[in-house]
Amino acid sequence: MPFPLRTPSFLLVEPIVRRALDEDLGRAGDITSDLVLPAGQRATARLVARKPGTIAGLNAAEAAFHILDGSVKVTLELRDGSPVETGSTLLLVQGAARSILAAERVALNFVGRLSGVATATRALVDAVKGTKAQIVCTRKTTPGLRILEKYAVRCGGGVNHRFGLDDAVLIKDNHIVAAGGIKNAVERVYSGVGHMVKVEVEVDTLDDLKEALRLGVDTVLLDNMPIDQMKEAVEIAAGRAALEASGNVTLQTVRAIAETGVDYISSGAITHSAASLDVALDF
Repeated sequence: MPFPLRTPSFLLVEPIVRRALDEDLGRAGDITSDLVLPAGQRATARLVARKPGTIAGLNAAEAAFHILDGSVKVTLELRDGSPVETGSTLLLVQGAARSILAAERVALNFVGRLSGVATATRALVDAVKGTKAQIVCTRKTTPGLRILEKYAVRCGGGVNHRFGLDDAVLIKDNHIVAAGGIKNAVERVYSGVGHMVKVEVEVDTLDDLKEALRLGVDTVLLDNMPIDQMKEAVEIAAGRAALEASGNVTLQTVRAIAETGVDYISSGAITHSAASLDVALDF
């Protein structure tokens, strides 16, 4: 991984998991388990991968069990970011059988969804190995799950782009049109933004790239540029700004994009289109 894996604070994860438990348990709780199982019955279960991939979301699964019943013991067998094969045990759960079953689906939903994001990210990261390009995510995340999905990107070896509209400036095509040009937009930003905030401009022509470079922006996003044009953009920039490639990023195209010499390759698909990894909880 390019940077040490930082796990989101429990203060951020807990409300997300609690809302999922509220949604699943409703007003009456798990009526099936409450009727089928005696109150004192205990159980041991293991969370397993049914397909190979990269794991993420074990922190959310652990939170689900602990929020529902603080006496449930969760033992992590692997860490988030670990590669797994079919049948790998991810964690063990011991405690009241009712509690384990009541939290099961929420725990599985988080691990399956986030492991899918991590697995999709890892595939792109592996595809560009040996180049300087880093795979970054976008704001195309599931509403309410951004903190966890961006964490899953890191679990897959990727790097996070901005978390929201408030932590970096990205001047896109509609901003440029509304402002009357790149120069107007950039000058307005620099008249009011703090010195700690990075500024990125989206361009789709080499002339616009040259203008953005003259204005001294930190990063230029090359939007849907052909490979040959991207190579020329790298030569023009000559390190004066970081270059981010975006658009038509797939497993089939990402290597060629990376070999142009760009610094970052952004993909919305690793969050908005990642297939969940198949995981299960077995007593």
